[in-house]
Amino acid sequence: MKRILVAFVSLGLAAMLILGGVSAAKASPSYDQEVTETAKLYIGTPFKWGGTTPKGFDASGFTKYIYKTTVVNKNLPRTSAEQYKGGKAVAKGKEKLGDLVFFKTNGKSVSFVGIYMGNKEFIAATSKGVRVQSLNTKYWKDTYVGAKRYLP
Repeated sequence: MKRILVAFVSLGLAAMLILGGVSAAKASPSYDQEVTETAKLYIGTPFKWGGTTPKGFDASGFTKYIYKTTVVNKNLPRTSAEQYKGGKAVAKGKEKLGDLVFFKTNGKSVSFVGIYMGNKEFIAATSKGVRVQSLNTKYWKDTYVGAKRYLP
């Protein structure tokens, strides 16, 4: 009798799976992985002053686009300086995947932003297009301002 009951329950579960009555759990990436993996898809996208679409990005247009079009669905401010005013401050060396990293590339104020990728690297829309950059280069070390966390 137990064997018949087990077989019947197993058959019922199989039928429910096949007919859609029960759905299998799917693993979903974390917010930080979603942001960084999506950002990588745009490597090579050209730079465009004021650009906010895959036809061409500027630095803050890129971060704004990535944060809005991923599962994060967060509407960041438009400029690097405005983005720097928000979020939660992150101590240098404590950056995590998906954090925004900020720079003073104009010598005066926050003027550039990228997305931290781990291993002292970030991705950003540079004058040569969307590229992965190293925080260890002299230029980025000298212009680094800080990082902010917008992810939950």
